[in-house]
Amino acid sequence: MPAKLNQFQQTMLKWNDLHSYNAVHVVRIPESFDAGRLGSIINATIEGNGLTNLGVDRIRGILCYHGGPVNCEIKVLSGDADPDAALCSEIEMQLNTGFLPRERMNPFRFFVAVNAGSFLLGLVYFHPVADAESVVRVLMQIVNTYVGKAGRRPTGLAELHPRRHDCLFRQNPMVLARKLAALPAMVRAMRRSCRPRCSDALDSRNGFTRFSLPSDDLRVLRAASRTLGVTIHDLYLAILMKALAPLAADREQAARRRNISIGTIVNTRKDLGLDAPPFFGLCLGSFVVTHPVPGGITVADLARDIGLQTLEIKRRQMYLGWPFELAAARLALGFFSGRRQKDFFRKNYPLWAGISNMNLNPIWDELEGGSPPDYFRAVSTGPVTPLVLSITTAGNAVNIGVTYRVTFFRAAEIAAVRQRLLDGLRLLETGL
Repeated sequence: MPAKLNQFQQTMLKWNDLHSYNAVHVVRIPESFDAGRLGSIINATIEGNGLTNLGVDRIRGILCYHGGPVNCEIKVLSGDADPDAALCSEIEMQLNTGFLPRERMNPFRFFVAVNAGSFLLGLVYFHPVADAESVVRVLMQIVNTYVGKAGRRPTGLAELHPRRHDCLFRQNPMVLARKLAALPAMVRAMRRSCRPRCSDALDSRNGFTRFSLPSDDLRVLRAASRTLGVTIHDLYLAILMKALAPLAADREQAARRRNISIGTIVNTRKDLGLDAPPFFGLCLGSFVVTHPVPGGITVADLARDIGLQTLEIKRRQMYLGWPFELAAARLALGFFSGRRQKDFFRKNYPLWAGISNMNLNPIWDELEGGSPPDYFRAVSTGPVTPLVLSITTAGNAVNIGVTYRVTFFRAAEIAAVRQRLLDGLRLLETGL
């Protein structure tokens, strides 16, 4: 049964016209690599879930998985003197290699990086068809089958074409009313937000790097969260905002645009009562925090200020109004063409970065039990934000993927941001 494209999918398809809009998940499988066996398991898993021969009809506004056999692409990375650099280079290439929506398509690609006694399996997917939780469930089935744990706990996907949950006028009129009431404040916030510099709006290439937090930093984050009365996510927002501030130092002399704004993606399954049974698709919300980030502010004080913003956003569930913003943005884009479309968000919705934060532990415990293996993600920046931090907590490890548009940031600037992120965590431990 075909499903209507929701606001998320329609907008992401439009973004994909401007900028390859893919995402990547990578998981470590603690066994030796067998190419034939892995290929059979991947194909059987994709077929078994019915995720084959995807048809996207943008004119009629529908998508449908038609089923049938599949032979997924699995690329094996060659050995390299610097395996991590080779892995990051592959992820960067995959993010920049778009999928072509058509009548029959496979929205997945796979790659493998082989290590001694284990290997990393990467799943690249066309982001308009799925969010991170959906992909984790598919990848978990592949991992469990490969390591001989299939069937231990149910991991299947109950629905491929879930009901739409983004029709705010009918399904969530109070959220729509709150979103409309907050619209003037949002416009003022965007007009006060500093625009990141861009050397070429037509250049949509992504760069990518990754790193892991030192093993004790999750303890530091948890302790600081309790002490300051904020969430760990608030701390991530504060540390990232503080790390980006030196790149926008000239905003302090600006007459109006002195703030830095950062977006956050939210999994809204529980808010909408759609967390069971599991489905394959998109169920996301989003919100933005903004702050002037004065030079002398501490990470702790910045986190408290941000915490006040996010507390009110969560209390009023403002992130559930994201479909309204997407529909409005898609409508506005229709009045522009070419370069002006590609530069639309920087000028009118000037975000410096976005965060996609995922704690794998509760999902893994539901599906498998115990601590999840090494796992990290990468998300395309798309045309909206020039930098995305993909934060994945797996056990006591925190792995961070950094995707950035090369026309906004140089590699040396990203390296400096990464160091300031780590320094920000150390400042939290000292209470600054």
